[in-house]
Amino acid sequence: MNDHNHTPKRPLPPLPEREQIALLDPFDSLDLKDIVVVASLAEAERAADALLTAGVAGFDTESRPTFAKNEVSTGPHVVQFATRDTAWLFQLHRDECNPVVAGLLASRELRKVGFGLSSDLSLIKLRLAIAPQAVFDIDDEFRRRGYRRSVGVKTAVALMFNRRFAKSRKATTSNWAHKQLSESQIRYAANDAWASLRVFDALFPNG
Repeated sequence: MNDHNHTPKRPLPPLPEREQIALLDPFDSLDLKDIVVVASLAEAERAADALLTAGVAGFDTESRPTFAKNEVSTGPHVVQFATRDTAWLFQLHRDECNPVVAGLLASRELRKVGFGLSSDLSLIKLRLAIAPQAVFDIDDEFRRRGYRRSVGVKTAVALMFNRRFAKSRKATTSNWAHKQLSESQIRYAANDAWASLRVFDALFPNG
């Protein structure tokens, strides 16, 4: 595996602004048929086999928003992983699947790549009592390459692919603790993880 801490000599171009991104053609996304909302232990174990075989996955979590000043988050409520062709959504109210989720998060064999993961990791430690391993925050890589401000997935997709990654604000602030996720929530969560993997692949085309 290449050393992902190596800083390339050639700088990347300037970050696109919001107004520029809005004019771009839309980025590809996973269809519903490519997204599995894990509903049983057997399904969780099949997902784990596929993810560990892939060796790297886009990764993110979703939590029900907190609105009161001192309200403590009970998240994450959804943990999502994506390979290059499939995404799996784990809802943490399904207690029987949580050991599988914890195993994936703790595994050093599965590299988990995503954006702005520090709060996700803190909540995972509280919720599942494990410290995630082999986590790669892509935002850190952009900083290593000379960008001073945070680069989220929308900006990264515009920068690397010249495409607009659509993120629904309504889905962002929806109730992720709900036992039945909506179609828009499913698409949102899956494609957040999948887009992260696509950006990672573009940054490190040789793995």
